[in-house]
Amino acid sequence: MKVGIVGLPSCGKSTLFNALTRGKAETGRFGSGRAEVNRGRTLVPDDRLAWLASHYHPKKTSPASVDFLDVPGITPGSSEKGSAGLIADLRTVEALLHVVRVFDDAATPHPDGSVDPVRDAGNLETELIFADLMVVEKRLERIQSDLKKGLDKRALGAEQELLLRVQAALEEGMPVRRLGLNDEEAHALRGYALLTLKPMILIGNVGEDEPLGGTGDAKLRAWAEEAGMGYLPVAAQIEAEIAQMSDEEARAFLEDLGLTEPSRDRVIRAAFDTLSLISFFTFGEDECKAWTLTRNSDAVEAASKIHSDIARGFIRAEIVAFDVFEAGGSWNAAKESGKHRLEGKEYVVQDGDCVIFRFNV
Repeated sequence: MKVGIVGLPSCGKSTLFNALTRGKAETGRFGSGRAEVNRGRTLVPDDRLAWLASHYHPKKTSPASVDFLDVPGITPGSSEKGSAGLIADLRTVEALLHVVRVFDDAATPHPDGSVDPVRDAGNLETELIFADLMVVEKRLERIQSDLKKGLDKRALGAEQELLLRVQAALEEGMPVRRLGLNDEEAHALRGYALLTLKPMILIGNVGEDEPLGGTGDAKLRAWAEEAGMGYLPVAAQIEAEIAQMSDEEARAFLEDLGLTEPSRDRVIRAAFDTLSLISFFTFGEDECKAWTLTRNSDAVEAASKIHSDIARGFIRAEIVAFDVFEAGGSWNAAKESGKHRLEGKEYVVQDGDCVIFRFNV
């Protein structure tokens, strides 16, 4: 899974990036005009995988992972200026974390002279809308040219009709994710990698005195709800410091703050929910591994995550739900209890399924 981190300058994006990846990216540098993208990876914590590993003592344990891209602050006009390459980087991600500044700090002046989270959230959304509008308009111009040449009028006409709907929405300031597209229409637009069609989670970067959010982020939370986005308050500066601590130190510090887990875990869980992702597990003495899969995927799709040959030669899947596995203490105990199942190609894989695929190629 690849997630992009976006926001206006001085909102704390790179600080959040450090909190999520335990990185040490320089903060506050993107305002100087430099155009680097910070890239980092974090492993998805999962107690279920840890239990499987403690049971099998495998040579290798492989958690799922999330790749984060932190691009420089997007300013008004970025899509029309020298930031086109950075916008292109964002088109490669599956979801966006939109960081909005809620904290007020005289040592870090806001570029607009005042802290207004709702204003800033709207400004960034508008910039992404402009970036998508440029893509759609360019494609519509090409379609019009091809239609004049008599090329595949039926297919081009259908594409044109859909893009005209998208164009009208964008011109009204509506992100594509709110257009009410059906699955077929969303699939048809996939190749354009429209930014406002990507699932988005709003992150309110709150002050150190309100690590759980409070009065300062109430309006932003309401704005996110109205926009149909998930919302999380994060004290990015504190969380970045926690990310550099040992696990024991971090636990103690989190307890002092009244937090039960680091922001990294909360953000990853929100991303999984937003993208409708689940985890299933393969296991054994060689390797215990967590695999990420879209919810409502069948057994063959799950098999393809491991290897195309397994999907191609799929015979059946042996399934034990993790809670059954854990309660029984072993795979054989699950079999003896009658809670081990043999499933075919159409079986819909569930979160926490422990799977052995049988195949022949």
